[in-house]
Amino acid sequence: MIPLLNLYKERWQVESEQTIKPGLAAIESALNILGHPESQLNVVHFAGTNGKGSTLSFLEAVSRAHGLSVGKFMSPCVVDVHDQLQIDGKPITTDQMDRMFQQLAEVGLSGKLTDFELLTVMAFLYFADQKPDLVLIEAGMGGREDSTNVVIPIVSVVPSIALEHTKFLGDTLTSIARHKAGIFKENRPAVIGDMIGNVKDVFVQEAKAKNVALYCYGQHFTVTKTNGSELYENTVYEVKFGNLQRQLLGAHQGHNMSLAITAFMEVAKKFQLELDESKIQLGIKNAVLAGRFEQVLPNIYFDGAHNPASIQSLVSTIKEHFPRKRIEFVVGLLADKDVQSILKLLEEVGDAFYFADIQNERAMKASVIYELSQAENKYIINDALTLLSEPVKADTVRIVTGSLYLLSEIRQEFKNII
Repeated sequence: MIPLLNLYKERWQVESEQTIKPGLAAIESALNILGHPESQLNVVHFAGTNGKGSTLSFLEAVSRAHGLSVGKFMSPCVVDVHDQLQIDGKPITTDQMDRMFQQLAEVGLSGKLTDFELLTVMAFLYFADQKPDLVLIEAGMGGREDSTNVVIPIVSVVPSIALEHTKFLGDTLTSIARHKAGIFKENRPAVIGDMIGNVKDVFVQEAKAKNVALYCYGQHFTVTKTNGSELYENTVYEVKFGNLQRQLLGAHQGHNMSLAITAFMEVAKKFQLELDESKIQLGIKNAVLAGRFEQVLPNIYFDGAHNPASIQSLVSTIKEHFPRKRIEFVVGLLADKDVQSILKLLEEVGDAFYFADIQNERAMKASVIYELSQAENKYIINDALTLLSEPVKADTVRIVTGSLYLLSEIRQEFKNII
């Protein structure tokens, strides 16, 4: 359930299903009724398992540093439905959301869409109305059959592939890659992250079939550490940008940063902008993303890692930045995730575990996670707020992780403290 979405649905008597229905027929029909607002937008489209949000945030910051106004549609929400639709970092207002719902009600779309399709349509309407220069759109699930896959983007971006949503996307990396590669559009460039051979082949084949100029991490562009900062190099554009310093921690974020810079080159070409190294440095430095190793209080962090690949990145970041600290995890997980693999990875670095329930129909009970855990120091908590309100000792780091839904719930309760 998306916080506050039902409030608007009830207010405007607009119904939508809380379910997942892959396919574009419903949203294409809705957009046809509305006059295709998506066709009015300059879009960068993102799909992939991990790194979408971070890469998007780097691109947003670099684009804004170059003077562009930037809209973004991301999921899930940080606190409530408003923050899924933003322009220049400001969420859609209540009045603006009401106007979008009024339009949907007037054209008779009630009962014809899922919740995510409804939000996608609203995002297109909102951005077409507000007219930001650039719009960054994150796929909800997969890509080829995701409701966002009706846009013709400036460039498509896929940071990574890992097993996820296997019921819908298939149980192999190549089958999942085929879904993600589906966001590639004819004659439009694409950027992909570091992929293993047979997965990369899927994207290469899709690119050839659609005449897509494909830029691959490690082949056409790289990022390397240099004296406390990072250096980006692109052999296609024959450019280098140095002294890159970022707030988003972890080696994987350097990788995501490089994808964003590469995508920005296509954005700059579209808007006839001159690449400015100082503005790229500023954008990279300013890029932040809620729930990505985000320090919310002294020694308390939120990280939305929720599958083995992203948990491994979290563990690596902990080892790099907190090698001698006591690590405590507050964990909640959805039942359709690889829970045992996630726990095993966290137990490599965790000294204590606090398991919490998530108010979501897909969630695994904290008591079940507790039984699966092999940790020696483990507890079930009914009130994460009380635990997180307690001061954390200087030698300890406490990290809330396992699900972006958990982070959203705790943030709502926690917002008067952080």
